[in-house]
Amino acid sequence: MSIRDRLHVMVVDDMSTSRGVITQALEEMGVKNYRTENDGGAAFRKLVTRPAHLVISDYNMPGVDGLQLLEGLRNHKVTSRIGFILVTGKATKEVIDQGRKLAMNNFLRKPFSTNDLKACIEKVVGRL
Repeated sequence: MSIRDRLHVMVVDDMSTSRGVITQALEEMGVKNYRTENDGGAAFRKLVTRPAHLVISDYNMPGVDGLQLLEGLRNHKVTSRIGFILVTGKATKEVIDQGRKLAMNNFLRKPFSTNDLKACIEKVVGRL
């Protein structure tokens, strides 16, 4: 069984269009085990009770943003080792540095292609 068959992903983005772009790309890659959430706080609560292998999260969300979600995951025993990719249109040095301080595994600038997302994921989990 390949990584893509075993990989469980949580996609977090407050914009349904953006969630759809990511999930469509995951399906094109053959990744079928994913769930989505439109709120960082709700995603955190769900990940504590049912962890994933990888979180792909938007940065700019109301309430709990992507970096706050990452910090919460890293500070909780059950979720501290989940892979984390930050997706952002605002890839400033400050945002990326903060993500790295919080042990972000990778990041991806918007807009991106399916191949960009695949390469980003593979740097975290290995070849799909």
